[in-house]
Amino acid sequence: MEIRSTTEDDLGVLVDTLHVAFGRLPDTPPEGGGPWWAALEGDRCLLALTPEGRPVGTAGAYSFELTLPGDVLVPAAGVTAVGVVPSHRRRGVLSAMVRHQLAGIRARGEFLSVLLASEAPIYGRFGYGPATYTARLTVPRHRAAFAPPRRPAAGVPAAGSAEGPDGGSVEVLRRAECGEVLEEVYDRYRRAQPGALSRPHHWWALGAGRPPVSPAPRYVAVHRDADGVPDGYASYVVEATTLTVDETVATDDAAFTALARCVLGHDLVSQVVFQHVPPQHPLRWQLADLRAGEASGETDWLWVRLLDVPRALTARGWFTDGELVLDVDDPFLGEHGRYLLTVREGKADCVPTDREPDLSLDIGDLGALYLGGTAPSTLVRAGHVRAHHAGAALLADALFRAERTPHCLHWF
Repeated sequence: MEIRSTTEDDLGVLVDTLHVAFGRLPDTPPEGGGPWWAALEGDRCLLALTPEGRPVGTAGAYSFELTLPGDVLVPAAGVTAVGVVPSHRRRGVLSAMVRHQLAGIRARGEFLSVLLASEAPIYGRFGYGPATYTARLTVPRHRAAFAPPRRPAAGVPAAGSAEGPDGGSVEVLRRAECGEVLEEVYDRYRRAQPGALSRPHHWWALGAGRPPVSPAPRYVAVHRDADGVPDGYASYVVEATTLTVDETVATDDAAFTALARCVLGHDLVSQVVFQHVPPQHPLRWQLADLRAGEASGETDWLWVRLLDVPRALTARGWFTDGELVLDVDDPFLGEHGRYLLTVREGKADCVPTDREPDLSLDIGDLGALYLGGTAPSTLVRAGHVRAHHAGAALLADALFRAERTPHCLHWF
């Protein structure tokens, strides 16, 4: 079997092969939008070929920036378009492509790889761990009243007000009218949100992806601050009597609250569905009826794979001082290392050590912990991570926490 990078002439072959792998027939892009493959980077795509030259597998990667705790931006390979045709599964094609791909990512100097897993059991064995989570929040329109805040936060609108104390405002536009606003607001948001990925300009220009990146018809509620600067948006569509919000992006809580009030106040709908709400979001607590917001569809979203443990651990910001010895096993790549992580005043040093470990864990479990969205103690209790002494898990919890719950909205 041969695994090689694609050329410009291979795009059609790659797309056709991936359709076969997923059992899908080619579909027509939505009106006004580009196909999902429009943003593929040819030099980062792979084809697996039989000795006769028949394509039987595909894999690709996008060049993203990932926001780490501490508002640190680092390059990350966004793995996508991975598939093997049914006739050649269980023959090692996928494993061979993943090894080839990880070697290529390292060769580019990247130390992180991320993906959205079509099936959870697949990517754990390749060293990926679930690092962010998301859910839907459904609110019946007749139970959508906001409670008066007991201690209003600065800039958060008071109950019953359409305008916050900061003088912000909301305007409803059509998707075609506000493409540049969406791009600018999302870019500001993702730079301060752990777990968020960049959306390169060509994604917006090509309409590659799901709404609101795709210019499929949508209404967009745009929030502006007191100076008239856009700082949030909610992209939504009304079908029958359900208003579905594709995504809500806001640079602060005041903007999010104003946007939530706007869509929850929409007439002639029976319920509002917020897609992609992060865990522990305060919206449910803002409603007069705590039970009005029903969470469902909770699932993993962004999976993270570390390719250089010391570089990865020293890149992110930290919020508690301490020392931790991590014994890290990487069975897929046949690698193993023991590292002393020392954190002082928000910065980390990570060096090889022969000290006795505090925690022993798989590289995929370290990926799950990396952004602060999964507590080390949870994985200790689950039997994934071994704590070698009392207190090790709680120390790790304190060290790995992030300043904000990591969350990723981007679909790729």
